Amino acid sequence: MPHPSRPPDADTHPSLELDTGGRDRVLGPGAMVLAGFARAIAPDLIAMVDMVARTAPFRRMSTPSGRTMSVAMTNCGTAGWVSDTKGYRYDPMDPLSGHPWPALPALFADLAARAASRAGFSEFHPDACLINRYEPGTRLTLHQDRDEHDFSQPIVSVSLGLPAIFLWGGPARSDRVRRVPLEHGDVVVWGGPARLVHHGIHPLTEGMHPLTGRARLNLTFRRAM
Repeated sequence: MPHPSRPPDADTHPSLELDTGGRDRVLGPGAMVLAGFARAIAPDLIAMVDMVARTAPFRRMSTPSGRTMSVAMTNCGTAGWVSDTKGYRYDPMDPLSGHPWPALPALFADLAARAASRAGFSEFHPDACLINRYEPGTRLTLHQDRDEHDFSQPIVSVSLGLPAIFLWGGPARSDRVRRVPLEHGDVVVWGGPARLVHHGIHPLTEGMHPLTGRARLNLTFRRAM
C-alpha cells in the first residue's frame, strides 16, 4: 500500500523565531499560558495544517456512544487520536485512508519542544499532534487527556485564528472551572501536577480572522506512544 505524501521538513525554516514578548500567565502548578508564543510563525503553521489536511482531511468523529462531535479533527505524527464506537485511542493508521498519518513537521515539533521548555518541561519530544478546527458555536466539553501512555509528558496546545475561552478545571470534573481567554498565537502547556486537569473550550463566538476566516485551529501536541 503506498504511503501518503508528507509535509516538507522544516529544520532550516527561516521563520523559526518565536514571539516571546508576551506576558506568561500561570494557571497553577505545572500549567502556563505563553502569550503570543507562536504568533510570529502562525502563517507557516497554518500552511502546514493545510498540507496535512490534504492528505488526512478534517472529519467529525463519533463518540463511543455514537454522537457526532461538533469539532472537526485530523492528526499528524506516528500516531493519531481517533474516536468511534470502539472507543478513544491512538492509531498509527488513518481509518479513512488506511494509510499512516502524515509525518509531524519539524516546525511543529520544534515549537512544541520550545514551548514545553519555556514552561519547565525539558526534553519533550511529541510524537502526535491532534489538530482541531472550531467554527462559531462549536465547543469541547470538559475532559481529561488520558489516552497517552506516559503521563509524565506534558500537553502543549497552540491556538491559531479566532479567540477562544479555555475552560480550566481540576482533577475532578466537579471542580471549579476558570475561563481563560486565548488569543491567536497563545500556547498553553500543562503537565506534572496539572497533567490530568479537566479542560475544554467554551462555544466559539462568531468572528472572522485574516488567516483562518470563521475558524479557530488548535494544535495539541502529545507524547502518545
